[in-house]
Amino acid sequence: MAAVNPFETVELTDLDRAMLSGDHGEAAAVAMRILVAMAGVYGADRLLDIEGAHIDGCLYHGDSGVDFAELLVAGGARVRVPTTLNVGGLDLLHPEEFAGAAERRAKALRLMECYEEMGCRTIWTCAPYQTTPRPAFGQQVAWAESNAIVFANSVLGARTHRYGDFIDICAAITGRVPAVGLHLEENRRGQVVFDFRSLPRSLTSASWLLPAIGYVVGERCANRVPVLLGLENAHEDGLKALGAAAASSGAVALFHAVGITPEAPTLEAALGFRDPERGGVEAEEWIEITADDLRAGLRRLSTVPGAAAPDGGGNDLRIDVVALGSPHFSPREFAELLPMICCRPPAASVEFVVCTNRVSLDFLERGGDLERLRDLGVRVVVDTCVVVAPILRTPAGGVLMTNSGKFAHYAPGNVGFDVVFGSLSECVRSAHAGELRRDPELWP
Repeated sequence: MAAVNPFETVELTDLDRAMLSGDHGEAAAVAMRILVAMAGVYGADRLLDIEGAHIDGCLYHGDSGVDFAELLVAGGARVRVPTTLNVGGLDLLHPEEFAGAAERRAKALRLMECYEEMGCRTIWTCAPYQTTPRPAFGQQVAWAESNAIVFANSVLGARTHRYGDFIDICAAITGRVPAVGLHLEENRRGQVVFDFRSLPRSLTSASWLLPAIGYVVGERCANRVPVLLGLENAHEDGLKALGAAAASSGAVALFHAVGITPEAPTLEAALGFRDPERGGVEAEEWIEITADDLRAGLRRLSTVPGAAAPDGGGNDLRIDVVALGSPHFSPREFAELLPMICCRPPAASVEFVVCTNRVSLDFLERGGDLERLRDLGVRVVVDTCVVVAPILRTPAGGVLMTNSGKFAHYAPGNVGFDVVFGSLSECVRSAHAGELRRDPELWP
Protein backbone atom coordinates (compact mmCIF):
# COMPACT_ATOMS: atom_id res chain seq x y z
CA MET A 1 0.00 0.00 0.00
CA ALA A 2 1.46 3.34 -1.05
CA ALA A 3 2.19 5.87 1.68
CA VAL A 4 -0.15 8.85 1.85
CA ASN A 5 1.51 12.14 0.92
CA PRO A 6 0.11 14.86 3.22
CA PHE A 7 1.23 17.56 0.79
CA GLU A 8 -1.33 16.13 -1.60
CA THR A 9 -4.11 15.17 0.86
CA VAL A 10 -4.15 18.08 3.33
CA GLU A 11 -6.28 21.00 2.19
CA LEU A 12 -4.07 24.10 1.98
CA THR A 13 -4.91 27.78 1.47
CA ASP A 14 -3.13 30.08 -0.94
CA LEU A 15 -1.20 31.52 2.01
CA ASP A 16 -0.18 28.02 3.15
CA ARG A 17 1.17 27.28 -0.32
CA ALA A 18 2.95 30.61 -0.47
CA MET A 19 4.71 29.84 2.82
CA LEU A 20 5.58 26.35 1.58
CA SER A 21 7.14 27.77 -1.56
CA GLY A 22 9.34 30.17 0.39
CA ASP A 23 7.53 33.39 -0.50
CA HIS A 24 7.53 34.36 3.20
CA GLY A 25 11.09 33.29 3.94
CA GLU A 26 12.96 30.09 4.53
CA ALA A 27 11.93 29.78 8.18
CA ALA A 28 8.22 29.97 7.31
CA ALA A 29 8.77 27.33 4.62
CA VAL A 30 10.47 25.02 7.12
CA ALA A 31 7.70 25.57 9.67
CA MET A 32 4.94 24.92 7.13
CA ARG A 33 6.60 21.75 5.86
CA ILE A 34 6.76 20.42 9.41
CA LEU A 35 3.13 21.33 10.13
CA VAL A 36 1.82 19.70 6.96
CA ALA A 37 3.85 16.57 7.69
CA MET A 38 2.46 16.49 11.23
CA ALA A 39 -1.06 16.94 9.87
CA GLY A 40 -0.46 13.75 7.90
CA VAL A 41 0.73 11.96 11.02
CA TYR A 42 -2.36 13.11 12.95
CA GLY A 43 -4.66 12.21 10.08
CA ALA A 44 -5.89 15.80 9.67
CA ASP A 45 -7.37 16.83 6.34
CA ARG A 46 -6.93 20.58 6.83
CA LEU A 47 -5.26 23.29 8.91
CA LEU A 48 -6.84 25.85 11.24
CA ASP A 49 -6.01 29.48 11.98
CA ILE A 50 -4.85 30.23 15.52
CA GLU A 51 -4.98 33.49 17.45
CA GLY A 52 -2.05 32.92 19.78
CA ALA A 53 0.69 30.53 20.89
CA HIS A 54 2.71 29.63 23.97
CA ILE A 55 6.14 28.12 23.39
CA ASP A 56 7.85 25.43 25.45
CA GLY A 57 10.82 24.99 23.10
CA CYS A 58 12.66 27.95 24.66
CA LEU A 59 13.74 25.72 27.58
CA TYR A 60 17.19 24.22 27.07
CA HIS A 61 17.22 20.41 27.07
CA GLY A 62 20.12 19.87 24.67
CA ASP A 63 21.85 21.10 21.55
CA SER A 64 19.04 20.11 19.17
CA GLY A 65 16.82 22.86 20.58
CA VAL A 66 19.48 25.51 20.05
CA ASP A 67 20.29 24.22 16.57
CA PHE A 68 16.65 24.35 15.49
CA ALA A 69 16.12 27.84 16.91
CA GLU A 70 19.29 29.07 15.19
CA LEU A 71 18.04 27.58 11.90
CA LEU A 72 14.76 29.48 12.23
CA VAL A 73 16.45 32.75 13.16
CA ALA A 74 18.83 32.43 10.20
CA GLY A 75 15.80 31.89 7.97
CA GLY A 76 14.21 35.14 9.11
CA ALA A 77 11.58 33.66 11.43
CA ARG A 78 8.97 35.99 12.91
CA VAL A 79 5.84 34.86 14.72
CA ARG A 80 2.55 35.70 12.98
CA VAL A 81 0.36 35.61 16.12
CA PRO A 82 0.85 36.92 19.69
CA THR A 83 3.22 34.41 21.25
CA THR A 84 4.37 33.99 24.84
CA LEU A 85 7.30 32.01 26.18
CA ASN A 86 7.43 29.26 28.77
CA VAL A 87 10.18 29.09 31.40
CA GLY A 88 13.74 29.19 30.14
CA GLY A 89 16.85 27.68 31.62
CA LEU A 90 17.91 30.86 33.47
CA ASP A 91 16.59 33.55 35.76
CA LEU A 92 17.57 36.47 33.54
CA LEU A 93 16.86 39.06 36.23
CA HIS A 94 18.96 37.26 38.84
CA PRO A 95 21.74 35.42 36.95
CA GLU A 96 23.44 34.58 40.25
CA GLU A 97 20.67 32.05 40.90
CA PHE A 98 22.05 29.68 38.24
CA ALA A 99 24.16 26.90 39.75
CA GLY A 100 25.15 24.95 36.63
CA ALA A 101 28.11 24.77 34.29
CA ALA A 102 29.13 27.81 32.26
CA GLU A 103 28.61 25.96 28.96
CA ARG A 104 25.05 25.02 29.86
CA ARG A 105 24.36 28.59 30.95
CA ALA A 106 25.63 29.96 27.63
CA LYS A 107 23.50 27.57 25.57
CA ALA A 108 20.40 28.18 27.66
CA LEU A 109 20.88 31.93 27.25
CA ARG A 110 21.39 31.68 23.50
CA LEU A 111 18.22 29.63 23.14
CA MET A 112 16.21 32.23 25.04
CA GLU A 113 17.72 35.00 22.89
CA CYS A 114 16.71 33.17 19.69
CA TYR A 115 13.06 33.08 20.69
CA GLU A 116 13.15 36.74 21.61
CA GLU A 117 14.60 37.49 18.16
CA MET A 118 11.61 35.71 16.60
CA GLY A 119 9.26 38.26 18.19
CA CYS A 120 7.95 36.21 21.09
CA ARG A 121 6.78 37.95 24.25
CA THR A 122 9.39 37.30 26.95
CA ILE A 123 7.21 36.55 29.95
CA TRP A 124 9.15 33.31 30.73
CA THR A 125 6.44 31.52 32.67
CA CYS A 126 4.69 28.16 32.74
CA ALA A 127 1.54 30.04 33.78
CA PRO A 128 0.86 32.44 30.90
CA TYR A 129 -2.76 32.60 31.99
CA GLN A 130 -1.62 34.66 35.01
CA THR A 131 -0.67 37.46 32.61
CA THR A 132 -2.80 39.44 30.17
CA PRO A 133 -4.26 39.20 27.67
CA ARG A 134 -5.59 35.67 28.08
CA PRO A 135 -7.25 33.69 25.27
CA ALA A 136 -11.02 33.96 25.29
CA PHE A 137 -13.65 31.25 25.26
CA GLY A 138 -13.66 29.43 21.92
CA GLN A 139 -10.41 30.93 20.62
CA GLN A 140 -8.08 28.56 18.79
CA VAL A 141 -4.51 28.69 20.14
CA ALA A 142 -1.39 26.53 20.06
CA TRP A 143 -0.15 26.22 23.63
CA ALA A 144 2.66 24.00 24.84
CA GLU A 145 3.56 23.23 28.52
CA SER A 146 1.24 20.63 29.98
CA ASN A 147 -0.34 22.65 32.79
CA ALA A 148 -0.91 25.65 30.50
CA ILE A 149 -2.67 23.41 27.98
CA VAL A 150 -5.03 22.08 30.67
CA PHE A 151 -5.77 25.55 32.00
CA ALA A 152 -6.42 27.06 28.58
CA ASN A 153 -8.86 24.29 27.65
CA SER A 154 -10.53 23.75 31.01
CA VAL A 155 -10.66 27.08 32.82
CA LEU A 156 -10.57 29.60 29.98
CA GLY A 157 -12.48 27.53 27.44
CA ALA A 158 -9.94 28.22 24.70
CA ARG A 159 -9.04 25.39 22.34
CA THR A 160 -5.61 23.88 22.00
CA HIS A 161 -4.27 20.44 21.27
CA ARG A 162 -1.14 19.17 23.06
CA TYR A 163 1.91 20.85 21.53
CA GLY A 164 5.54 20.20 22.31
CA ASP A 165 8.93 21.52 21.32
CA PHE A 166 9.46 22.51 17.68
CA ILE A 167 5.80 22.08 16.68
CA ASP A 168 4.81 24.98 18.94
CA ILE A 169 7.07 27.53 17.25
CA CYS A 170 6.11 26.23 13.79
CA ALA A 171 2.48 27.00 14.66
CA ALA A 172 3.41 30.48 15.88
CA ILE A 173 5.43 31.29 12.74
CA THR A 174 2.68 30.15 10.36
CA GLY A 175 -0.37 30.97 12.46
CA ARG A 176 -1.72 27.51 11.55
CA VAL A 177 -2.25 24.12 13.21
CA PRO A 178 -3.62 20.72 12.10
CA ALA A 179 -7.38 20.44 12.62
CA VAL A 180 -7.20 17.62 15.17
CA GLY A 181 -7.81 16.66 18.77
CA LEU A 182 -9.10 19.26 21.19
CA HIS A 183 -9.32 21.91 18.50
CA LEU A 184 -12.47 20.11 17.35
CA GLU A 185 -15.83 20.16 19.12
CA GLU A 186 -16.43 16.44 18.80
CA ASN A 187 -13.25 15.58 20.72
CA ARG A 188 -14.03 17.77 23.73
CA ARG A 189 -16.90 15.72 25.11
CA GLY A 190 -16.45 14.43 28.65
CA GLN A 191 -15.88 10.67 28.87
CA VAL A 192 -15.40 9.66 32.52
CA VAL A 193 -17.16 11.22 35.51
CA PHE A 194 -15.36 11.70 38.83
CA ASP A 195 -17.88 12.38 41.59
CA PHE A 196 -16.51 14.23 44.65
CA ARG A 197 -19.86 15.17 46.15
CA SER A 198 -19.67 12.64 48.97
CA LEU A 199 -16.41 14.04 50.40
CA PRO A 200 -16.78 15.30 53.99
CA ARG A 201 -17.22 19.07 54.27
CA SER A 202 -14.11 19.35 56.46
CA LEU A 203 -12.02 17.92 53.65
CA THR A 204 -13.28 20.20 50.89
CA SER A 205 -11.47 23.18 52.40
CA ALA A 206 -8.12 21.39 52.75
CA SER A 207 -5.39 23.15 50.76
CA TRP A 208 -3.99 19.86 49.46
CA LEU A 209 -7.35 18.72 48.11
CA LEU A 210 -7.18 19.95 44.52
CA PRO A 211 -3.61 18.76 43.77
CA ALA A 212 -4.61 15.38 45.22
CA ILE A 213 -7.74 15.30 43.08
CA GLY A 214 -5.70 16.13 40.00
CA TYR A 215 -3.19 13.39 40.69
CA VAL A 216 -5.88 10.74 41.23
CA VAL A 217 -7.82 11.87 38.15
CA GLY A 218 -4.71 11.73 35.96
CA GLU A 219 -3.83 8.24 37.17
CA ARG A 220 -7.29 6.84 36.57
CA CYS A 221 -8.40 8.46 33.33
CA ALA A 222 -5.12 8.52 31.31
CA ASN A 223 -5.85 10.57 28.18
CA ARG A 224 -9.65 10.53 28.41
CA VAL A 225 -11.57 13.75 29.13
CA PRO A 226 -12.69 13.75 32.78
CA VAL A 227 -15.81 15.42 34.15
CA LEU A 228 -15.52 16.59 37.77
CA LEU A 229 -18.61 16.88 39.99
CA GLY A 230 -18.62 18.74 43.30
CA LEU A 231 -15.90 21.36 42.79
CA GLU A 232 -18.09 24.42 42.19
CA ASN A 233 -16.24 26.52 44.80
CA ALA A 234 -12.72 25.93 43.47
CA HIS A 235 -10.68 29.08 42.73
CA GLU A 236 -8.26 29.59 39.85
CA ASP A 237 -5.10 28.71 41.78
CA GLY A 238 -6.71 25.48 42.93
CA LEU A 239 -7.75 24.62 39.40
CA LYS A 240 -4.22 25.44 38.25
CA ALA A 241 -2.82 22.96 40.78
CA LEU A 242 -5.42 20.35 39.85
CA GLY A 243 -4.67 20.57 36.13
CA ALA A 244 -0.90 20.49 36.62
CA ALA A 245 -1.12 17.34 38.76
CA ALA A 246 -3.53 15.63 36.33
CA ALA A 247 -1.23 16.36 33.39
CA SER A 248 1.72 14.93 35.36
CA SER A 249 0.19 11.65 36.53
CA GLY A 250 -1.77 11.12 33.31
CA ALA A 251 -2.19 12.77 29.93
CA VAL A 252 -5.02 15.11 30.80
CA ALA A 253 -5.30 18.12 28.49
CA LEU A 254 -8.91 19.05 29.25
CA PHE A 255 -11.21 18.53 32.22
CA HIS A 256 -14.78 19.69 32.66
CA ALA A 257 -15.42 20.96 36.18
CA VAL A 258 -19.21 21.19 36.20
CA GLY A 259 -20.31 24.72 37.02
CA ILE A 260 -16.85 26.17 36.31
CA THR A 261 -15.60 25.12 32.89
CA PRO A 262 -17.23 27.36 30.27
CA GLU A 263 -18.37 24.33 28.29
CA ALA A 264 -19.79 22.57 31.36
CA PRO A 265 -22.53 24.60 33.04
CA THR A 266 -24.26 21.25 33.63
CA LEU A 267 -23.28 17.60 33.67
CA GLU A 268 -25.27 17.06 30.49
CA ALA A 269 -23.37 19.81 28.69
CA ALA A 270 -20.03 18.40 29.88
CA LEU A 271 -20.94 15.03 28.37
CA GLY A 272 -21.87 16.65 25.08
CA PHE A 273 -25.65 16.33 25.33
CA ARG A 274 -26.82 19.75 24.25
CA ASP A 275 -30.11 18.46 22.80
CA PRO A 276 -32.73 18.06 25.59
CA GLU A 277 -34.55 15.43 23.50
CA ARG A 278 -31.63 13.02 23.88
CA GLY A 279 -32.55 12.43 27.49
CA GLY A 280 -30.34 10.81 30.13
CA VAL A 281 -26.68 11.27 30.99
CA GLU A 282 -24.21 8.72 29.71
CA ALA A 283 -20.52 8.32 30.46
CA GLU A 284 -17.94 5.67 29.67
CA GLU A 285 -17.27 5.33 33.41
CA TRP A 286 -18.57 6.85 36.65
CA ILE A 287 -16.14 6.93 39.58
CA GLU A 288 -17.11 8.08 43.08
CA ILE A 289 -14.02 9.37 44.86
CA THR A 290 -13.75 8.99 48.63
CA ALA A 291 -11.44 10.56 51.18
CA ASP A 292 -9.53 7.27 51.30
CA ASP A 293 -8.95 7.45 47.53
CA LEU A 294 -7.46 10.93 47.88
CA ARG A 295 -5.25 10.01 50.81
CA ALA A 296 -3.97 7.02 48.88
CA GLY A 297 -3.07 9.38 46.04
CA LEU A 298 -1.29 11.67 48.47
CA ARG A 299 0.79 8.78 49.75
CA ARG A 300 1.92 8.06 46.20
CA LEU A 301 3.06 11.70 45.87
CA SER A 302 5.58 11.19 48.69
CA THR A 303 8.54 8.93 48.02
CA VAL A 304 9.81 8.84 51.61
CA PRO A 305 8.44 5.82 53.53
CA GLY A 306 6.06 6.88 56.28
CA ALA A 307 5.98 10.51 55.17
CA ALA A 308 2.20 10.44 54.81
CA ALA A 309 1.65 9.28 58.39
CA PRO A 310 0.07 11.76 60.83
CA ASP A 311 3.27 11.96 62.85
CA GLY A 312 5.46 12.23 59.75
CA GLY A 313 7.30 9.07 60.61
CA GLY A 314 8.00 10.19 64.15
CA ASN A 315 8.60 13.88 63.37
CA ASP A 316 12.28 13.12 62.89
CA LEU A 317 12.41 13.25 59.08
CA ARG A 318 14.81 15.99 58.12
CA ILE A 319 13.68 18.41 55.40
CA ASP A 320 16.51 19.82 53.26
CA VAL A 321 14.57 21.83 50.67
CA VAL A 322 11.12 23.34 50.36
CA ALA A 323 10.23 24.17 46.74
CA LEU A 324 7.01 25.92 45.77
CA GLY A 325 5.70 27.35 42.53
CA SER A 326 4.99 24.71 39.92
CA PRO A 327 3.04 26.13 38.19
CA HIS A 328 4.47 29.55 39.02
CA PHE A 329 3.25 31.17 42.24
CA SER A 330 0.56 33.80 41.78
CA PRO A 331 0.06 37.06 43.75
CA ARG A 332 -2.80 35.36 45.58
CA GLU A 333 -0.53 32.50 46.66
CA PHE A 334 2.16 34.91 47.84
CA ALA A 335 -0.48 36.76 49.87
CA GLU A 336 -1.29 33.44 51.56
CA LEU A 337 2.36 32.53 52.09
CA LEU A 338 3.62 35.84 53.52
CA PRO A 339 1.92 35.82 56.93
CA MET A 340 2.87 32.18 57.43
CA ILE A 341 6.54 32.85 56.70
CA CYS A 342 6.60 35.93 58.91
CA CYS A 343 5.42 33.79 61.84
CA ARG A 344 7.60 30.80 61.01
CA PRO A 345 10.66 31.65 58.89
CA PRO A 346 12.61 28.69 57.50
CA ALA A 347 15.48 27.30 59.53
CA ALA A 348 18.98 28.11 58.32
CA SER A 349 19.44 24.45 57.41
CA VAL A 350 16.50 24.48 54.95
CA GLU A 351 16.71 25.91 51.43
CA PHE A 352 13.36 27.57 50.71
CA VAL A 353 12.71 28.42 47.04
CA VAL A 354 9.61 29.84 45.36
CA CYS A 355 9.41 29.94 41.55
CA THR A 356 7.27 32.64 39.99
CA ASN A 357 6.85 34.99 37.05
CA ARG A 358 7.63 38.65 36.55
CA VAL A 359 4.02 39.73 37.12
CA SER A 360 4.09 38.24 40.62
CA LEU A 361 7.59 39.61 41.21
CA ASP A 362 6.34 43.11 40.41
CA PHE A 363 3.47 42.55 42.86
CA LEU A 364 5.98 41.65 45.58
CA GLU A 365 8.31 44.56 44.81
CA ARG A 366 5.55 47.17 44.81
CA GLY A 367 4.40 46.04 48.23
CA GLY A 368 7.91 45.81 49.69
CA ASP A 369 7.40 42.10 50.26
CA LEU A 370 10.24 40.80 48.10
CA GLU A 371 12.93 42.13 50.43
CA ARG A 372 10.93 40.91 53.41
CA LEU A 373 10.87 37.37 52.00
CA ARG A 374 14.56 37.47 51.21
CA ASP A 375 15.39 38.73 54.70
CA LEU A 376 13.42 35.78 56.09
CA GLY A 377 15.45 33.30 54.06
CA VAL A 378 13.19 32.74 51.04
CA ARG A 379 14.67 32.69 47.53
CA VAL A 380 12.30 33.99 44.88
CA VAL A 381 13.28 32.81 41.40
CA VAL A 382 11.72 34.00 38.14
CA ASP A 383 11.91 32.95 34.47
CA THR A 384 12.68 29.32 35.28
CA CYS A 385 11.96 26.41 37.63
CA VAL A 386 13.93 24.17 39.99
CA VAL A 387 12.96 20.93 38.23
CA VAL A 388 14.22 22.06 34.80
CA ALA A 389 17.27 24.18 35.66
CA PRO A 390 20.17 23.91 38.13
CA ILE A 391 18.83 26.30 40.74
CA LEU A 392 19.07 24.37 44.02
CA ARG A 393 22.25 24.81 46.04
CA THR A 394 21.60 21.85 48.32
CA PRO A 395 23.35 18.69 47.05
CA ALA A 396 21.04 16.05 45.60
CA GLY A 397 20.14 13.04 47.69
CA GLY A 398 18.22 14.74 50.47
CA VAL A 399 14.50 15.38 51.03
CA LEU A 400 12.49 18.03 49.19
CA MET A 401 9.05 19.07 50.42
CA THR A 402 6.45 20.73 48.23
CA ASN A 403 2.75 21.52 47.94
CA SER A 404 2.91 21.03 44.16
CA GLY A 405 1.70 17.78 42.66
CA LYS A 406 3.81 18.52 39.59
CA PHE A 407 6.99 19.14 41.60
CA ALA A 408 6.33 16.00 43.62
CA HIS A 409 5.93 13.93 40.46
CA TYR A 410 9.04 15.16 38.64
CA ALA A 411 11.54 16.11 41.36
CA PRO A 412 12.90 12.61 42.11
CA GLY A 413 13.86 12.00 38.49
CA ASN A 414 14.82 15.55 37.56
CA VAL A 415 16.72 16.82 40.60
CA GLY A 416 17.51 13.65 42.54
CA PHE A 417 15.64 14.34 45.80
CA ASP A 418 13.19 12.18 47.68
CA VAL A 419 9.90 14.03 47.96
CA VAL A 420 7.38 14.76 50.68
CA PHE A 421 4.09 16.28 49.59
CA GLY A 422 2.13 18.48 51.99
CA SER A 423 -0.11 21.49 52.33
CA LEU A 424 1.34 24.99 52.17
CA SER A 425 1.09 25.37 55.94
CA GLU A 426 2.79 22.01 56.46
CA CYS A 427 5.62 23.08 54.13
CA VAL A 428 6.14 26.30 56.10
CA ARG A 429 5.96 24.60 59.49
CA SER A 430 8.35 21.86 58.36
CA ALA A 431 10.84 24.37 56.95
CA HIS A 432 10.74 26.28 60.25
CA ALA A 433 11.36 23.13 62.28
CA GLY A 434 13.86 21.61 59.86
CA GLU A 435 11.84 18.41 60.23
CA LEU A 436 8.55 17.17 58.84
CA ARG A 437 5.49 18.53 60.61
CA ARG A 438 2.05 17.17 59.78
CA ASP A 439 -1.46 18.36 60.55
CA PRO A 440 -3.04 15.29 62.20
CA GLU A 441 -6.55 16.42 61.21
CA LEU A 442 -5.63 16.03 57.55
CA TRP A 443 -3.88 12.69 57.98
CA PRO A 444 -6.05 10.45 60.18
